[in-house]
Amino acid sequence: MGWTISHGTPTGGPTHRSYNGVERVAQSLSHALTTRDWALLKPVFARRSGDPFEISPDGARTIAALLTRAADSGLMTPDTAQAARELATAATRAADARHLWTWS
Repeated sequence: MGWTISHGTPTGGPTHRSYNGVERVAQSLSHALTTRDWALLKPVFARRSGDPFEISPDGARTIAALLTRAADSGLMTPDTAQAARELATAATRAADARHLWTWS
């Protein structure tokens, strides 16, 4: 089981991430960002259920910037930093298209 995340491929199609993989990214994000910045991402990355949700284009753009900042911080493992960059790219694609960024 895992998340299907919109705008995750170069053509704008969805990508799939395991719940455990997203949890590993969340743990790294919580250490790589300030408390304030993590608080902005926590509603997305520290969900207690797999219920679908949507993020506005403006919210996706903000998330993309924070994910990129964390990935570039040097405080994440190479694997989690790469996953954060890939999620940032998906969020940017959704924001640029003015679409909702959906996780289901």
